[in-house]
Amino acid sequence: MNRSNIFKLVLAVTLLAVAAYMVIRFLRQGDGVSEQTFFYDLSEKKLFAASREALPPIRGLNDAEEDAVRAVVVTLGDNPKAKASRKIAYLEKYAPEYKQQLEKVRAGQTDPLPRNARNAFRFVCRVDAIEWYPVSSPEGEKILTEWNVPGLDGKFPVVCAP
Repeated sequence: MNRSNIFKLVLAVTLLAVAAYMVIRFLRQGDGVSEQTFFYDLSEKKLFAASREALPPIRGLNDAEEDAVRAVVVTLGDNPKAKASRKIAYLEKYAPEYKQQLEKVRAGQTDPLPRNARNAFRFVCRVDAIEWYPVSSPEGEKILTEWNVPGLDGKFPVVCAP
């Protein structure tokens, strides 16, 4: 074998190894969608992870009371996995009648409400002042958007998943 053929063989094996590495890396990556989301137990004042399919409020950490609500958690840093830079942007829960309606939709027993009607049954609040507002209200709209502003470095907060 001459040098030219040896070089071609080494190059082909190297390229094949790089391609195999990239395929394996691609296959191991998730789709970026977490099966869990954050919930906040109002009585315990603690975050925990639960299924993103759960309809808030759900059973909390310490008892059978449904006092855990969905928490939208954001980070101001570059690493969304760094717990120290996380903060709760807002909390969310559903009215009992809306929660029942969503369960019927999931079971295929009824059609979903129109989007504009849903917002009257979704409530949000800040974690430091537990006063619930409908998403469709001016205060509710403010709570939903006030956290999404750039920091001093010009970067926007990033929503975190557990």
